[in-house]
Amino acid sequence: MPFWKWRRSPVIDKDFVTITSGDLSARINPLGAELWSLTDRQGREYMTDADPAFWTGHAPVLFPIVGALNGNRYRLDGQEYGLSKHGFARHSRFEVIEAGEGVARFRLSDSAETRGVYPFAFALEMAFELDGARLSMTGTVTNPGEGALPFSFGFHPAFAWPLPGGAAKADHAIAFDQSEPQPIRAVDLKSGLLLPETIPTPVEGHTFTPTSELFEADALIWDDLASRALTFGAPGGTQLAIAFPETPMLGIWQKPGAAYLCVEPWQGHADPVGFAGDFREKPGVVELAPGASRGFRMDVTVLPAD
Repeated sequence: MPFWKWRRSPVIDKDFVTITSGDLSARINPLGAELWSLTDRQGREYMTDADPAFWTGHAPVLFPIVGALNGNRYRLDGQEYGLSKHGFARHSRFEVIEAGEGVARFRLSDSAETRGVYPFAFALEMAFELDGARLSMTGTVTNPGEGALPFSFGFHPAFAWPLPGGAAKADHAIAFDQSEPQPIRAVDLKSGLLLPETIPTPVEGHTFTPTSELFEADALIWDDLASRALTFGAPGGTQLAIAFPETPMLGIWQKPGAAYLCVEPWQGHADPVGFAGDFREKPGVVELAPGASRGFRMDVTVLPAD
């Protein structure tokens, strides 16, 4: 049985790590180093309700791939390897290496199981830090090996939609920090692969108003994003200011009708339809030199209602 299946054991509550700043509290599951909850002083929840009728995920960490592979397989130096959508980090137990009042750090390193599907030495550290009303999440990939390390990385947090505070779901919008007039991409609903054609952007100037109907064919993908920050929420209501300075791509997704919206900064995306090249040639894959590290940060700041 593949290791990412047998690692999916139930996690009881005492295994979670909770950090707080006073203004916010975050609860993190070492299985996947996954943020499960973000609440304020009043106990209001800013993350998904994880309704099993739609999706039980919360905020998976995507590594060493983002999205689906063509046939769930990739080619590397003449060999073929199998990986399921979004990679194995989200189903792997991370070591807790720090757990303080306002900060927690988790580490996943290569093993015999990971090298069977991803033949590289690596270390992936996830750090969570609360400072007032801001949560910073940083994924750092380090290459301890002797050759270049190819990978992609992504965040996949599902935020409450509507956010707590009383504003209607239909009044919520995303406001990018830059104008985003360029066409966007979509995936094939059956295979999850990136379709070759672009589609007109739903963004008007800086603003995108999500509706459930927009996600009937899966995620919307900005693979040529100008912005590195946005806000999500309703005018006059509670909003989230989200910054992602190191990730040049963005996915926005929900299961239609669910009470969450995923805002997903990515370095990489699904295989294009028909892609059969070497993994290093996959769009969005980056390479780390031996001994090097690369970090990807996502900040989420809760802005109170007017």
